[in-house]
Amino acid sequence: MVPFAWRRADASIHLTHPTTTGDIMQKRQFITMLSGAMLAGVSGLTRAQGAGTPGVTDSEIKIGSTLPLSGPAAGYGAVGKAMSAWFDLVNAEGGVNGRKLKLVLADDGYSPPKTLEQVRRLVEREQVAFIAGQIGSSTGLATRSYLNNAKVPQLFVSSGAATWLDDAAKFPWSMGWLPLYTDEGRILARHILQTRPNAKIAMFYQNDDAGKDVLRGMKEVLAAAGKPLVREESHEVSDPTVDSQIVSMQASGADVLVAWGSPKATLQSLRKAHDIGWRPTIYINPSASSVPMVLTPVGLDKVKGVMSAAFVKDPGDLTWKDDPGFQAWHAFMDKYNKGAAKEYLTVLGACLGQVTVQLLKQCGNDLSRENILRQARRLDMELPMMLPGLRVKTSDARPHPIPDMRIQQFDGTSWKVMSS
Repeated sequence: MVPFAWRRADASIHLTHPTTTGDIMQKRQFITMLSGAMLAGVSGLTRAQGAGTPGVTDSEIKIGSTLPLSGPAAGYGAVGKAMSAWFDLVNAEGGVNGRKLKLVLADDGYSPPKTLEQVRRLVEREQVAFIAGQIGSSTGLATRSYLNNAKVPQLFVSSGAATWLDDAAKFPWSMGWLPLYTDEGRILARHILQTRPNAKIAMFYQNDDAGKDVLRGMKEVLAAAGKPLVREESHEVSDPTVDSQIVSMQASGADVLVAWGSPKATLQSLRKAHDIGWRPTIYINPSASSVPMVLTPVGLDKVKGVMSAAFVKDPGDLTWKDDPGFQAWHAFMDKYNKGAAKEYLTVLGACLGQVTVQLLKQCGNDLSRENILRQARRLDMELPMMLPGLRVKTSDARPHPIPDMRIQQFDGTSWKVMSS
């Protein structure tokens, strides 16, 4: 069900052939009046483009998002909360083009069926203008068909699943956000081959589209080098423990471990590897690279040397202490997101808030869903917390915002970007 649609009442106009001068004059007057009314209607629509968009009023733009605020993946909820806090900052400064931003967050527990239920509620009951910043690949994909059928923009999904780009023509109303997971897998594999050409590599991945895409990218590069994985293991987000998978990979003789899992699974895998005396070179999922939420509970001395791909600055890395964007982000967190951890996920949320604001600025007063989608494919901007040399750039030819990443390493205190 589409909650709102422009409707045109069918009308038939029957004009008889004029038989007198009076008839002719009446007909001309009627046509003149009809033409004037039509032109006035078109003019009114031009002045108020987007006035019929659900969630848009003269004073507010309502945006929806789904994320896990409960359950085993609830840590990801920090992204949406930071995005909402960024909107608070923007609203305090007057909003966007005179309109305040309202973000409606819906808890899906990281369950795809629940995500679909919540998105339907956001569109049909909450009447949001569009969906932005959803968390997760499987959850975002569970709602893609519905949103495309309803012609509701689904923008900046916190996912790098290859399908967001590969199937953009089939699902034009949808757009991912994170660097493609296949590209991330290729970047990790190339780094391993360059730094440890004789490595025995095992991979531990989240059993969903995201994890499988990273695995696919890894295997593609490794196969070209004639170097297969010695072991691969997967996990479900709902698994209570991943100890058996870690023991299995240790038994394979691997000396490099790519542990691409959820924050909870990453914490458990790092802790278990240390507890059983296994000391491989380790690469982890950037979404599970939080120092306070993942690495600190394991023990900072135990995870020194761990690596990850990255596209944003680590808020704990004092290398950036004099960087204006870094300073502005910390000031934002202190004022608008008090008490939240200053880590990767809250950086990600602020970035999502910033790119959404830029999109709406580009829309001007045309807040039709069609123009929102059009402007989402016209972005070209730097974000203050992105690593130098990286930028958000979209086009009709490549409607995926972030094309590249860098390798970073944890030094026992913070993440440091490594030289190429």
